[in-house]
Amino acid sequence: MSKECPTGRRTAMLFAAMLVAACSEQDGSASAASEPVNLAGRAAQAGYLVGHRQGERLREEYGPTIDGEAVAAGLADGLAGMPLQVSQAQGQAALEAILAEQRAAAGAAGVEFLARNAERAEVEVLPSGLQYEVLVAAEGPKPSADSQVTTHYEGRLIDDTVFDSSIARGSPASFRLNQVIAGWTEALQLMSPGAKWRLFIPSELAYGERGAGRIIGPRATLVFDVELISIDD
Repeated sequence: MSKECPTGRRTAMLFAAMLVAACSEQDGSASAASEPVNLAGRAAQAGYLVGHRQGERLREEYGPTIDGEAVAAGLADGLAGMPLQVSQAQGQAALEAILAEQRAAAGAAGVEFLARNAERAEVEVLPSGLQYEVLVAAEGPKPSADSQVTTHYEGRLIDDTVFDSSIARGSPASFRLNQVIAGWTEALQLMSPGAKWRLFIPSELAYGERGAGRIIGPRATLVFDVELISIDD
């Protein structure tokens, strides 16, 4: 007869199963976990929620390049107080290699996207590499680099993932042009109130190597629809 698992070990096994579910590819079943998990009771339900959140974060940060089963094993060992099965140096080197590959892939995808986009007749390309398309034209005064402006906007990745939208929030955004990314600072100085442009911003005029938050990765090319509502000072 086997001994009952200690509480910590049961929790570790539950978390491991949850991360396998979050990090593995879906196979069309209700759950991606290789074995059914008992989710009765508060401890299991809370553990599932925490594990699912961690799985989502890892999927957004690393995508399919990280091994879900290995993540689950590492989490289970950590929760159970077990020693590392790989050295800190090995793991860190592998992680840095994965991130470097992701940065290179994102940068190449952005360069290719901008090259194709520049061929469209309606797109203007500035010397900085910034591209824009006029959706609604307007004439009048233009802001300076330190002007306070009010805008409506929606920001997307080149795969159309929306990462921010004042339009969806139903509330325009006000800010100084010297406090935003370089692509915005440059583009809005060319716009007049009432104008609406689509901006195609290379990573070096956006968030560059560091990215921003959980959605905008390193070297990400960004697309913004921007309406300049007013120049406030």
